[in-house]
Amino acid sequence: MSHSAAPLSLLDPPTVPAARRAADGARRRTSASAVLRSVLEHGPVARSTIARLTGLSPASVTDHCARLDALGLIRETAAPRRSKGAGRPHVPVDLDADRFVVGGVHVAVPHTSVALLDLRGRVVAERRLGHDAGTGPDRVLANAVEGLGALLRAAEGRVPLGVGVAAGGWVDRDSGTVVEHALLGWRDVAVRDTIGERTGLPVQVDGHARALVNAERLFGRARGSRSMLHLFVGNVVDAAFATHDEVHHGPRSQAGAIAHLPLAGGTEPCECGRIGCLQAELSERTLCRRAREHHVIRTANPVHVVRAAAAGDPVAIRLLVERAGMVGRATRLLLDVLNPETVVVTEVGVMYRQDCLDALREAVGRHDALVVPSSFPDSVLAVAGGSVALDVLYRDPLAVPTGSATGPRNRINSETPNVDRECART
Repeated sequence: MSHSAAPLSLLDPPTVPAARRAADGARRRTSASAVLRSVLEHGPVARSTIARLTGLSPASVTDHCARLDALGLIRETAAPRRSKGAGRPHVPVDLDADRFVVGGVHVAVPHTSVALLDLRGRVVAERRLGHDAGTGPDRVLANAVEGLGALLRAAEGRVPLGVGVAAGGWVDRDSGTVVEHALLGWRDVAVRDTIGERTGLPVQVDGHARALVNAERLFGRARGSRSMLHLFVGNVVDAAFATHDEVHHGPRSQAGAIAHLPLAGGTEPCECGRIGCLQAELSERTLCRRAREHHVIRTANPVHVVRAAAAGDPVAIRLLVERAGMVGRATRLLLDVLNPETVVVTEVGVMYRQDCLDALREAVGRHDALVVPSSFPDSVLAVAGGSVALDVLYRDPLAVPTGSATGPRNRINSETPNVDRECART
């Protein structure tokens, strides 16, 4: 005996409300994000101005401001602004940047940076922890948790919302894993789970080039850019690309791996067996080795090369300017493929010296893109880590776990971290 299919009218009702609820939730998140971003960019700002900037209705803006105020993310400012016509004065709202912080962790080759950032991406406190006990992931991550705990104890009254972790190499954002970092010797390190278990806080993990794209679009000079390329040149050399507010990650977050792209005229042997790969040629390890060979410095710290150049050492100046020119040639290769509106370069010479920036731009040549150095020269690694968490906050502010944010603080290890303030920057 055959059975007829159930009428469609009986199948549809359970699925339609679920789809509608999902769509409504997505709209609320998008609208709340737009409101909080407007307060970040324009605050103190009146609700009527937010409505005009976002295209949301005044009632919707009022509702979202009430929600964000209840979460403690924004607050009314003390002095209301009088409107030109009749009616109640406008009471502007602004970020409450004095209450909440996010933790930032950046794992570099010579050291780990830990920091606290406020909601405007400003560094409240920062420490650098030397890898004196080696770069084993258990020890490095334990030190990072200890360092964050020390910063939080010193920042009395600040409430942590979460932790962002940034690193070079292959970092899978979705799983919170450093899949491979050859210079550290890391492979398949579950960073998100490890730090989350030890702190009790939400943890987000991403590659540092992508993290700094988010920092630039939220807090830096690339805010409002429709497309952006970021080139990170430290011990690790990698890149990130974004259109509007979306950073391209690719499958398993492998986008931006440019370490082994060939650089014409390069002479440095690479561990892959070839000559002139970008990372081998441009790495800070290469810069510092060449500077030591010319008796410019005795350390492995690229900042010391910059200091020698500032003191007038002609060899230090030449090494930095030549390196900036090579970075410019690498940038031109990427520009020809991606054609972004803005290019941001994080490189120690370009960030601090006009002659290096000039050499970079000359090597890039005529191009419509705006080519600028990082907006965060004195705190780039701290900002990289913290921005991983802040990006998530600004995308979905209604998901902020402010109700329980004060509790996990006591779970952070109370040991005193090994602080090395003289470590290299990158």
